[in-house]
Amino acid sequence: MPWIGDPELYYRSVTAHGTVMAYVLPTLVAMGFGYAIVELALKQGLVGLKWAWAALIVLAVGAVLAMIPVAMGNASVLFTFYPPMIGSPLYYIGVVLVVVGSWIWVALMGVNLHVWKKVNPGKPVPLAMYANVAGAYLWAWTAVGAALEILFQILPVALGFKNTIDAGLARVLFSWTLHAIVYFWLFPAYIAYYTLVPRAIGGRLYSDSMARVSFILFLVFAMPIGIHHLFADPQVGSGFKFLHAVFTGMVSVPTLLTVFTICASVEIAGRLRGGTGAFGWLKALPWKNPMMLVLAFSFVMLGFGGAGGLINMSYQLNSTIHNTQWVTGHFHLIFGGAIVIMYFAIAYELWPYLTGRSLGSLRMVRTQLWLWFIGMMVVTIPWHYVGLLGAPRRMAYYDYSAPGLDAQAIWVAVSALGGVVLVISGVLFVYILAKSQFGPAQTQPEFPGFSVATHPVHHVPAALNSFGLWVALMIGLTVVNYSVPIMQLLRLQQTSVPAVVVGAQR
Repeated sequence: MPWIGDPELYYRSVTAHGTVMAYVLPTLVAMGFGYAIVELALKQGLVGLKWAWAALIVLAVGAVLAMIPVAMGNASVLFTFYPPMIGSPLYYIGVVLVVVGSWIWVALMGVNLHVWKKVNPGKPVPLAMYANVAGAYLWAWTAVGAALEILFQILPVALGFKNTIDAGLARVLFSWTLHAIVYFWLFPAYIAYYTLVPRAIGGRLYSDSMARVSFILFLVFAMPIGIHHLFADPQVGSGFKFLHAVFTGMVSVPTLLTVFTICASVEIAGRLRGGTGAFGWLKALPWKNPMMLVLAFSFVMLGFGGAGGLINMSYQLNSTIHNTQWVTGHFHLIFGGAIVIMYFAIAYELWPYLTGRSLGSLRMVRTQLWLWFIGMMVVTIPWHYVGLLGAPRRMAYYDYSAPGLDAQAIWVAVSALGGVVLVISGVLFVYILAKSQFGPAQTQPEFPGFSVATHPVHHVPAALNSFGLWVALMIGLTVVNYSVPIMQLLRLQQTSVPAVVVGAQR
């Protein structure tokens, strides 16, 4: 089978995988969960339903347009674009349409919150909606960097108006999006942590205010940190690299707050179920409940992935693992592991209330979650290890028979077995939902509501009930952290290099 060793097919598939998983899948999850939150948390019909369908159509058209040139081998530039490589303009136009569809969703979330506030002046915005809108505003601003890169750097070359590109400036613009997009991915997962898990396991949310603070901190600190991905790039000065490293450290604070708050909420559930003593509440938890199981799996992967992230953001330690397979292991453990497994939990939690059909066997659900957790750990731990040994990432071919590299071969083979387990888990997830969908209908159950805080929320400070101050800080910090590097690069002369057109269009 000579196609297995074809590097062009490898980069074609990696581009498709990255584009669909980084742009399309999390956007669809955020949109669908966001619409559900509007109706379930605000208890009002979705304002702008036709616009919501239009957003979905625009996104779907964009996804198809992007995948056509990728499938034909005319856009193997990976989801990070990698200028000066230039693919088919259809690929970039498709990605832009995906973003445009998501921006319609952002506008709808803001409009629906405004409508609710007019009817409920002075009342606390339900936590699920507050976090949902925070994620929407974060994404609206996050996507601007990649949009600027595509519209003003890449598309003019792809369309034939130019034959050179400022690759350094393009990479800085993409870094605007590159790391903050991770927090757009995780917002639905964190919303589920706070608003679905405590209720599902029979407990209460430890603190509504701490939850709001966490989402605010993500909104403010998630943006001005992307240049820590460019530590090895010479076009940005060391001062701003260090500044972005500091802000990257700050964004770990809301994650630590979340871990504390959710662990406290879980302890409350255990004690309400009769658990006593220092650790007796752990035994009392409903471990056969898929939501309890998925939370434990997600936190384990978040812990390992987060620890690796502290090394990635370190101005000194990053040089050891930069552009190695360690980085691939890190973000797959965070996104594919801790975040996507919570996407499964959201689907399982909402499915009966959306379709009026039971999921059926909870044992099968637990099996699917176990397989995903095991598969992701088996995939990513070897990647971390071979990364420390120096294995580069995104290599179509790597000769493990070479002296000094043979020790890595067994670990790469192990990671491939983990990938097989993940495929089985993914197929089982689709099977569970499909079997439910075509199963017998039942009386549509009423959604039991989102988690209730230990102390009922009757009033919250204005700063924790609105976004004006926090959006201003998000934009202000982005301007401070990016304006100088971008202006310095714009003022430099003769920084453009010849574009490299990839694929069959050459």
